[in-house]
Amino acid sequence: MTYGVILAGGSGKRFWPLSRIDNPKQFLKLTSDKTMLEETVLRIKPLISLDNIRVVAGETMSEQILSAADYLEDKHILTEPQGRNTCLAIGLAAVHLAKEDPNAVMVVLSADHLIRPAEKLLKIIEDGCQIAKSKDMLITIGISPTRPETAYGYVKLGEEYATELESSVFHVAAFAEKPKAVVAQEYYYSRKYLWNSGMFVWSAQSILDAIAGCQPEMSALLLSYSKTIGTGKETEARRELYEKAPSISIDYAILEVATNVLAMKADIVWDDVGSWNALERYKEMDGDNNVLIGENVMLDTYETTIYNDSDGIIAALGISDLVIVRSNDITLVAHKSKLDGIKALLNKIGEDENKRRYL
Repeated sequence: MTYGVILAGGSGKRFWPLSRIDNPKQFLKLTSDKTMLEETVLRIKPLISLDNIRVVAGETMSEQILSAADYLEDKHILTEPQGRNTCLAIGLAAVHLAKEDPNAVMVVLSADHLIRPAEKLLKIIEDGCQIAKSKDMLITIGISPTRPETAYGYVKLGEEYATELESSVFHVAAFAEKPKAVVAQEYYYSRKYLWNSGMFVWSAQSILDAIAGCQPEMSALLLSYSKTIGTGKETEARRELYEKAPSISIDYAILEVATNVLAMKADIVWDDVGSWNALERYKEMDGDNNVLIGENVMLDTYETTIYNDSDGIIAALGISDLVIVRSNDITLVAHKSKLDGIKALLNKIGEDENKRRYL
């Protein structure tokens, strides 16, 4: 059977002040009138029944998940005692699914992506599941680049993988980190690279075997934990698992090491909605290339993003290339070119005990 595993544990700091510790990005309505988590669930619903959805998130997020998607229940949520990166989150889901269904196939998705049209993605996932059901393969879904992007990792395509399916499938030649601008241009024009989307398809047993081969320490901990699933020791065992297991991404831990990795090419609109600058890629702009959300008054203002979810207005005069966000008791004013510094800004705020409530 096929299961959807939605990773929803991120903090979304780059969307501060709208995204905060108690209301991270996946619970925001950034791309539609639904939260990004709900969009992800509904996107996969035509292919995977709601009963087969599993959301992996922090312990404090259960209530928000149930509120954001009220058709989900506690049984659909796997909580993490602390954030330990994607390899352990995926491993946790895999041991649970393998115990429930030894033939489980996992479709791993992030809770905060923009994807259009959903139908194209579903067809690719469906084809990927066909491979994963019969072959010991780890499949990553790569996005055909639409620009020389420096904020994404890349997958270099190797030889085509022989299949009778409609989707384009390739062996993976290499994974590449976020490149500098000149390298990103080379990747883009070569047509040999795809954006690494962080969406995956594989059987639960295949990923557990890969973890055993590439990360034996984590594998031993997961095996020990799996013996407690469904018992009174499970909660404590999970805490012990998360205290002892290494914090490492699935890419570093497995995909860059394993030899049975495939990439499926997706010609779709995809965005990880990573920062305020992403809004201008899918929100309607005015005649001066401004993105305007909420009450505002503009004069001689150009290529600026304004987001106001509070009372009152934001008035802008004679500015350009800025992001201005007003949310509750916080106002952010930043130059678009400096948005990568938001995490450093939050660290600075966190140094002041009197200001930590704004995080």
